[in-house]
Amino acid sequence: MSETRTGSGKVVVNRAMSLDGFVAGPEDAMDWVLDIVPPEVLAANAAATGAMLVGRRTYEVGARMRAEQPDGAEYPFVGPVFLLTHRPPDPPDPAFTVLTGDIARAVATARAAAGGKDLEILGSDVAAQCLRRGLVDELLVYVFPVLLGDGVRILPPGLPRTDLEPLSSTRAGAVTVLRFRVHRAEPGSSTDA
Repeated sequence: MSETRTGSGKVVVNRAMSLDGFVAGPEDAMDWVLDIVPPEVLAANAAATGAMLVGRRTYEVGARMRAEQPDGAEYPFVGPVFLLTHRPPDPPDPAFTVLTGDIARAVATARAAAGGKDLEILGSDVAAQCLRRGLVDELLVYVFPVLLGDGVRILPPGLPRTDLEPLSSTRAGAVTVLRFRVHRAEPGSSTDA
């Protein structure tokens, strides 16, 4: 069922993915992503983003990566970042606003903070929750020329069928950038046609 939305920005699930469908390798390894997407592509996407909503696992992987490579490449986003979790970090992280509870309320809060720009969703579980509730407008997928063989899938199993409309397919260096519009089922209709 689709939720009511307000504001002009889109809700965009943003994922880097290996060709075999993983967003992280074994033990949440993300070293294959660093420094591959051209900086101008990341900068353009970051400029369109007004806020981010991330899940706890994505938060932990990001914190680990920053600790292991403090001089590593950073996503050039500046703005509010919301952490959706039932287990807030201890001690609290001042760079994140913790949200708990209903995913639709979390998305509404983060969208309001986006100031009319896009809300970027990071994290497989948060993305799946948003897709299940009809809260996603677009998927932005960076397909990397690597086969990881195992790891964290782009989305967990068990999602209902979701039809996508291709909006664009471009190359950015060695990476293929795919953008899709999410088609939401109208209440009472079936997508199994």
